[in-house]
Amino acid sequence: MADRAGMAPAEWQTAPLLINPPALNSIAAALLAELHGRMGYFPPIVRLRPVAGSTPTRYEVAEVINLQEVRDQARRRR
Repeated sequence: MADRAGMAPAEWQTAPLLINPPALNSIAAALLAELHGRMGYFPPIVRLRPVAGSTPTRYEVAEVINLQEVRDQARRRR
C-alpha cells in the first residue's frame, strides 16, 4: 500500500502526512505507538480469520505479523 503512494524517499521523511485508520482503530494505533516508546520496538500482532463452517462464528490464528520486521524492511527502502 505504501509503495502505491508513489512518494520519493525524501518525501517520506519530510511530507506532513495525516493517517486516517479504519473506524475504531485509532486507539490501537495509539497503543502501538505507546508500546514502541516503552519497549523500544514494535510488538508482534496476531491476525485472525473465521473458521470455515463454524456456527456461531469462531476465529483462529491466521498468522503472527512481526511489526518490527515490517518496520526494519521499510527503513531499508527509505
